[in-house]
Amino acid sequence: MTTLERINVASDYMDSRLRDLKPEVGIVLGSGLGKLADEIQDPMIIPYKDIPGFPVSTAIGHKGNFIIGTLSGKTVIAMQGRIHYYEGYGMDLVVLPIRVMITLGIKYLFVSNAAGGTNLSYHVGDLMIIRDHINLLPNPLIGPNLESFGPRFPDMTRPYDPALIRQVEEIAKEEGIALQKGVYVACTGPCYETPAEYRYFRTIGADAVGMSTTPEVIVARHSSIPVFGISVITDVAHATDDEDYVTDGEAIVKAADAAADKMTLLLKRLLTRI
Repeated sequence: MTTLERINVASDYMDSRLRDLKPEVGIVLGSGLGKLADEIQDPMIIPYKDIPGFPVSTAIGHKGNFIIGTLSGKTVIAMQGRIHYYEGYGMDLVVLPIRVMITLGIKYLFVSNAAGGTNLSYHVGDLMIIRDHINLLPNPLIGPNLESFGPRFPDMTRPYDPALIRQVEEIAKEEGIALQKGVYVACTGPCYETPAEYRYFRTIGADAVGMSTTPEVIVARHSSIPVFGISVITDVAHATDDEDYVTDGEAIVKAADAAADKMTLLLKRLLTRI
């Protein structure tokens, strides 16, 4: 099955389940950030395992469902858990859910993740607006170009939409929520970063590091979909100076969950402005 055939088969299945529902906004919920899904009204839940040709999410804190319903007056389709390259899937499968959402007609994409703070001023629980990224994962556009989705060489000057960023900054100011704003670097994982790698990422201009997100953003921008991205800082580089420090996946999910209420508020209010 070709990539385009796989997209079409999955999209046809989703379309048959959604019937008259037309999602306007796609939302990707990362590790520990599934709480936003609980806010969706009249939810329809479609497990990834039910979709023909679809990969299944195996990461900690990722339930592996599409949830479709109403949030802040908009019809949304939320990924309750994403697909990662480190799970052993090819990049065509990692971005398949995004391409399916694009085929279903989304006009915006919101992405979230749990990330390690390479910026030494960051603290666990901080929210960081992603203003730009460095992609150290394989580029999902490698291979034959899918002309129906976008051009061979898409522009990536503004991968994260400046107007959406301004809106969230205004909302955060109104709500008294402190925000960081920085550059996210994506690497393959699944091991967490060494202290030397943290220093390297900081040197090349990254404020936070993770194992996802950039492929999703690249395929969204390939189709000219405006993107807003936000990271929850769940561990920090300077903690590795402690000889007894160990990066713990369960602790990261808990830190993300603790910050999820603030992120949920920001995204719900952003939906009312678009």
